[in-house]
Amino acid sequence: MPLIFERHSTQQNAWMQEMIYGSLRQIPKLQKWLRSLLQKPLKGDQKCIEHLIMLGFYQLAFSRTSEHAAVSETVGAAAILGQHRLKGMVNGVLRNFQREELAQQTFEDPHISSGLPKWLFKLVQDTYPNNIDSIITEMNARPPLWLRVNQLNTTLEDFVISLDNAGVAHEVDEKTQAILINQRTDITSLPGFQEGAFSVQDKAAQFSALLLEVQSNEHVLDCCCAPGGKTAHILESQPNLAKLVAIDSEQKRLVRVEENMLRLGHSNNFGNRLCIDCADATLFDCKTANYPLFDKILLDAPCSATGVIRRHPDIRWLRKKTDIETLVTLQASILKNIWQALKPGGVLLYATCSILPQENSQQVAQFLKQTANATLLPIHPSETNEQPGWQILPGESQMDGFYYARLLKSSL
Repeated sequence: MPLIFERHSTQQNAWMQEMIYGSLRQIPKLQKWLRSLLQKPLKGDQKCIEHLIMLGFYQLAFSRTSEHAAVSETVGAAAILGQHRLKGMVNGVLRNFQREELAQQTFEDPHISSGLPKWLFKLVQDTYPNNIDSIITEMNARPPLWLRVNQLNTTLEDFVISLDNAGVAHEVDEKTQAILINQRTDITSLPGFQEGAFSVQDKAAQFSALLLEVQSNEHVLDCCCAPGGKTAHILESQPNLAKLVAIDSEQKRLVRVEENMLRLGHSNNFGNRLCIDCADATLFDCKTANYPLFDKILLDAPCSATGVIRRHPDIRWLRKKTDIETLVTLQASILKNIWQALKPGGVLLYATCSILPQENSQQVAQFLKQTANATLLPIHPSETNEQPGWQILPGESQMDGFYYARLLKSSL
């Protein structure tokens, strides 16, 4: 999508994003309507017209686009896609949608209204039977915009003043100093963007550096670091650390990390105290990489991203049921290996943007059971070895879904 957005104005991009993300949130309904009105599925190079019709449904049912414009523009788009002969069919389907008032239709199957694939709805429902309605609501909500001030570049007070002067509605979270922007805005137009005054980072993700509590002269490993938001926050939270090593398995993802470090000024400020390396976390070895054991490790593990579906609606359709087991196995492999890079007395913070216990509390509980020199360092008093960590659900205090568990390594 970024390549497409580059061709259009900010206003056009906002509309396209709303249409694309909105349609992704409503695919089960859109498909149900399509199957009831289309005599038979389209095939081959005509398949794209099914997607076009569903986009038309979305405009008619969920957007402020006028009905006339929604129909006429969708019909016109069929011609642009090279399907002139299907223009009449597209027009007829959309007119029948209006005539039968399908936008008012209710569905008995809750997974259709949820906007999730059936397997994922069932998994969330089984895991959170008492919270399913609120979780689904938040998964389909527009995500809030949280900022983190780069306090190596400016102060929170000065940045707030710059927002006030620019007329940007906002509020500050006292606990984290995260800033919630209360209006739709182009990030790059906010004061201080080019100068690296802030980063875009959800409030839940901002707890990574706060919970890690890096001290002066400590060596820190940021594992699975891309795109670098938490890397930057660690540096900003403790500019006197000895060294921060940030690793990720994909070189192309590290390009984004390097770009962020450059914009924020961290590449220059930290010099050789910041190392960005391409490395497989399941194989990473301090001796081979010529690093000392680390005092602190942030393991932001690869996960299902079920906690940030509202921010990335395509996740729900890109993920498959079989992915969960694969991810759980990968997480366990990384956790076991990276633990060897932590010095005795050191702390590892395990984090995911998932809401599934298989990836979170169950993963950590299993690791504690199997690892003699690992001790739970509770974030909240109610934690136990059987139910470790802090699970944040989507929408809780306007945060994304997130999970944290903090582990202490003994000298055994």
